[in-house]
Amino acid sequence: MNKLIAAAALAALSVGASAQQGQINIICSVQADWCNMMSTVYARTTGVKVNMSMKGSGEALAQLIAERDNPKTDLWFGGTGDPHLQAAEQGLTLEYKSALLPQLYPWARKQAADSGFRTVGVYLGPLGFGFNKELLAKKKARAPAAWADLLRPEFKGEVQMANPASSGTAYTMIATLVQLMGEDKAFDYMKALHKNIGAYTRSGTAPVKAVARGETAVSISFVHDVTTEATQGFPVGSATPAEGTGAEIGSMSLIKGARNAETAKKFYEWALTPGAQQFGVAARQFQLPSNAGTPVDARVPNIKSIKLINYDYAKYGASAERRRLIAKWEREVNSLPK
Repeated sequence: MNKLIAAAALAALSVGASAQQGQINIICSVQADWCNMMSTVYARTTGVKVNMSMKGSGEALAQLIAERDNPKTDLWFGGTGDPHLQAAEQGLTLEYKSALLPQLYPWARKQAADSGFRTVGVYLGPLGFGFNKELLAKKKARAPAAWADLLRPEFKGEVQMANPASSGTAYTMIATLVQLMGEDKAFDYMKALHKNIGAYTRSGTAPVKAVARGETAVSISFVHDVTTEATQGFPVGSATPAEGTGAEIGSMSLIKGARNAETAKKFYEWALTPGAQQFGVAARQFQLPSNAGTPVDARVPNIKSIKLINYDYAKYGASAERRRLIAKWEREVNSLPK
């Protein structure tokens, strides 16, 4: 971990420490350790004062909308890509083409192009399942390996997922199922799944934390979040659905009308470098970084071994489509008795 931080520090120095002053106000939508490492190293190596606030992607978007006429934020880092695309659609973010775009994986470049270059992909994480190995052994239950498995009777009350109204993880699930099955069959599936759901949590990481602590057997989660719990010694495993699954593209955006726009652009460029992109693993976060030159930790899910759908980020990242699907889920699924 120290080597990773040292490498990232050197990358920060390459931004030009002597030329930088001032401050930057960042909303950070990844895990706190990741946010804090980036903030600390960047401030120390450039002299820039970094004001970092941590918010989920839904909360971050709401803040940017509220501040539209007087932005207090300069840059938004991380969190599921859909809200970043919605911010772009609403004219809250700045069009900017990084010099590092050619170094990024195609999915990260496409995220930028889909937004009119008002956001960019910084990491990718596939959606799947977390499960508690000890609880499954006690129940003599097989670990889920497909969407269909979550409907099995032994999982009644034992599956947790987040509420899509507050969680990008859960909205990614809805959008994935609609694209995989067609809308009617996807909602039929979610109605059947509702009978096995023990709780709809507010945050996307809460279900896998409940799995890790033995409070429930199965979660619908980004699989990198399961790996994070495993590295802390919890008896958890993960799987990605055999039928196919979607993935989040964690994104980064510059805020239109920002007070510290030039300072923000320098941070943005740095955050796309291989050195800076190693902070995720240093903070025990195992998404795939977007710069193809970034060393990939062995614990990062192998995207080539996962059956990923051709997820339409532009369509399902649009505000109207997101509102429509969440409203339909509230009306047709969440309102049902267990």
